[in-house]
Amino acid sequence: MKKPFDQNAPYQPATFAFKDMAVVAEIISRYPEGRQQSAVMPLLDLAQRQVGEEGAAATPPFGGWIPRAAMDEISNILSMPKVKVYEVATFYSMYNLAPVGKFLVQVCSTSPCWLCGSDKIKQACEKHLGIHTGETTKDGLFTVVEVECLGACVNAPMAQINDDFYEDLTAERTTEILKALASGKQVPIGPQNGRTNSMALGGPTTLKDRVKA
Repeated sequence: MKKPFDQNAPYQPATFAFKDMAVVAEIISRYPEGRQQSAVMPLLDLAQRQVGEEGAAATPPFGGWIPRAAMDEISNILSMPKVKVYEVATFYSMYNLAPVGKFLVQVCSTSPCWLCGSDKIKQACEKHLGIHTGETTKDGLFTVVEVECLGACVNAPMAQINDDFYEDLTAERTTEILKALASGKQVPIGPQNGRTNSMALGGPTTLKDRVKA
């Protein structure tokens, strides 16, 4: 699971500012008058993505996370108590509240993935990267965490790396993906065994004329 929120940690920056306030205003405008505080979730995501963009160019690199200063800035923008922003950010697992690697590897370990070998996927990550689950590599490229169901059970075992799903994994293919990402290569997302989306492993049984060759 994600690292706990430590608002006084030494890695916390003193200030935060959104780069594009026009985007902030557009997000807030999606909600009716008097309900602008509902924008807290997309603004947290916007902050995390901005930090991630900055981190991708840093040395060593790091991934997207939400500093305390960003949450405080959101509370000011939305005129809501800071603790209310903290409550949302700490509740949802997609918000990272401490620095993570440029590539956040989230290995699903819920029953379908576990039955299909998710333990081997996690072990492959740990062995290749030389870290334990919950840790970040010294070069700042990878963080590996264990998560609950990501909703791709039919393509188990799978992992989410940043925004992308990598499905039908094997230990060997997982290692290949990590090597490719580290070297800056493009990696096909989705099923890694050649099947189309969530098609049955044995091939289509219906609507065969609509299946891509």
